[in-house]
Amino acid sequence: MASLNPFRLSISSSVNADSSNNNDATPSKTKWQRVWPIFACGAGLYSDGYLNGVIGQVGAMLAKIYPAEYKGSRAQSNVSSIAFAGTVIGQLVFGYVADQYSRKLAMTVSAGILIVMAALCTGSYGAGGNVEGLFTMLVACRFFLGIGIGGEYPAGSVAAAEATGEVKSGTRNRWFILFTNFAIDVGFVVAAFVPLVWIYIHTQWRISLGFGIIPPFALFFLRLRLQEPEQTKKNSMANTRTPYLLVIKYYWFRLTLVSLIWFIYDFSVYSAGIYSATILNQVVGDNNMITAFGWNVVINLFYIPGSFLGCFVSDWIGPRYCLILGLSLQALSGFLMTAFYGTLATPSHIAGFVVIYGLFLTFGELGPGDNIGILASKTSATPIRGQYYGIAAATGKVGAFVGTYIFPIIIKNAGGTGTTRGNQAPFWVSSCLCVLSAGLAMFLPEIGQDTIEKEDREFRAYLERSGWDVRQLGSRKVDVEVVGVMEEREEKTE
Repeated sequence: MASLNPFRLSISSSVNADSSNNNDATPSKTKWQRVWPIFACGAGLYSDGYLNGVIGQVGAMLAKIYPAEYKGSRAQSNVSSIAFAGTVIGQLVFGYVADQYSRKLAMTVSAGILIVMAALCTGSYGAGGNVEGLFTMLVACRFFLGIGIGGEYPAGSVAAAEATGEVKSGTRNRWFILFTNFAIDVGFVVAAFVPLVWIYIHTQWRISLGFGIIPPFALFFLRLRLQEPEQTKKNSMANTRTPYLLVIKYYWFRLTLVSLIWFIYDFSVYSAGIYSATILNQVVGDNNMITAFGWNVVINLFYIPGSFLGCFVSDWIGPRYCLILGLSLQALSGFLMTAFYGTLATPSHIAGFVVIYGLFLTFGELGPGDNIGILASKTSATPIRGQYYGIAAATGKVGAFVGTYIFPIIIKNAGGTGTTRGNQAPFWVSSCLCVLSAGLAMFLPEIGQDTIEKEDREFRAYLERSGWDVRQLGSRKVDVEVVGVMEEREEKTE
């Protein structure tokens, strides 16, 4: 594989790789020099929040502009859902690329895909002005856009987690969350706000999609300047064959837990969409799109406080306990919503409905929203971290896709949307799943500030015990150079 890999890791600075295992930030660097690589790696997930969040409003605009062609058509469901399929593919493919080639290559390519496909979505056009052709192009571009979004998870998030080793110990989790999950949530808020600003322009759906081009375009050039951390270069398997049987034997249980928690979270959180619609139906009685979009901004704003608070709580008590805390509070708010749904879901008590519903969203971000990415990126070793993260994230997206189909069935079987019991059912299910996820999280390892270095040492020791030649890790040429330097020093000493 080494001879076929045109993107081999740089070996010029790997000689001093052993010096990278420090408990604090490199003192010779400024704070910005230590933080900007985390931003460049992780902030691409803003595009996930924005481009996935804005498509709901874009769909509403298209339905208003093309009522006969769009409403009830296959395109109406495909425009929003097809990106899920692309995202899963991107997460799996780019996880492999990040491990077998480099994080930088995977991040740069995914950003390039986001730029091109967001531009093509914006300019979607049917031959001769054909509306069906416009929808077909938009659906096709959304699929490939999903691949670019999926690539940001195993490439960008993993690289961001590894880059946190450069910042001060005790603050590493907050910087990771700030530029990953918090960026996603900001993307959702901006996605809700932009269509509201351009509501009176006939082509506002194109403007809304076009704003998604700007962030990956800026990050693309930042990523060209990135250098991978020494810890990553030292422990990469980019230049050798990955012993997958040994990897599965060592990580199967941990990966299963992380994937299940991610699946359950994304599965249950999509019930939020049902209650978003309920709020809008209660408040908006005159089919006013401006009012509907305005309330959508308010709903999305509830993600922000939980996500921001989680940045700090994760450092204070650790990602595992922060995850459990958030899940427990989310379950409690869900049970409260279920118990008082009949009273709250009325026009006279809509404020109380919004507050409790908002707490449900906030606690979800405080717990699994902020911390599942840390757990996925720091409970595995460097050589397979991209693929490990990609599998867990893809499982989560599958859970989200399944949830969009299962929850309507749950509501129907409980009595239907016209009954209190039917609308209570998703909150019962979501709250119970929160309790289950909290229980599963108890079996995960504790994540400390230096877990990446510790995990790499333990995995290397496991490979040695299993008879695998650990000299294949990193760059073999660097190992030879280091041996030569040591021999020269020994000769001078003699």
